[in-house]
Amino acid sequence: MPAPISVIVPTLNAEAALGPCLEALMEGADAGLIAELIVSDGGSTDNTKMLADAWGANIIDGAPSRGGQLRRGCAAARAEWFLIVHADTILLPGWTDAVAARLGQGDAAYFRLAFDRGGRVVAAWANLRARVFGLPYGDQGMLVRRDLYANVGGYPDIPLMEDVALARALRGKLVGLDAVAVTSAEKYRRQGWVRRGARNLWTLMRYFAGVSPDVLAAAYRR
Repeated sequence: MPAPISVIVPTLNAEAALGPCLEALMEGADAGLIAELIVSDGGSTDNTKMLADAWGANIIDGAPSRGGQLRRGCAAARAEWFLIVHADTILLPGWTDAVAARLGQGDAAYFRLAFDRGGRVVAAWANLRARVFGLPYGDQGMLVRRDLYANVGGYPDIPLMEDVALARALRGKLVGLDAVAVTSAEKYRRQGWVRRGARNLWTLMRYFAGVSPDVLAAAYRR
């Protein structure tokens, strides 16, 4: 039986983070779950693509837009299930047991969030938001069956909020996995936990109010 999962990782100058991310994914390769690794790059100027190639990834090149990068990566994927993981996220050991238990079931799934340094309150809010409102962010990872992904239209080609858009499309079909995704807290530490958290919430509210993702992305980068 062929391995059931295509892993898709979006990257943009992710050389420093990508190695640990891919190393954690090798648990899935050892368990016979991963059929292929796809790195969808948005024009990296560092050694991201060289590193991805050394890990045996299929590298997809395109414009820098995470929604577009994920859409291209999923379009190139061949397996029955897609596992989408950000380049600065590490799946903790044992994640394959939770994923294997989910395969063969209809719902999509996400991981429980933790940060690599601090941020327990922010992580707790993120996990509550995902569980109660069905809105996991991309740094919580996403496991979704190919046909379900296609049925809801997949990731939109937008520079921001692509994860929220897909989660909303999957409303009622998302469950939490008993496994942890540890993501980098670097932006929170640099900008401040309260300030960054408030900024993320304000961006989400503006998106729900109908503000264009292009406008939100421009403000988010400032």
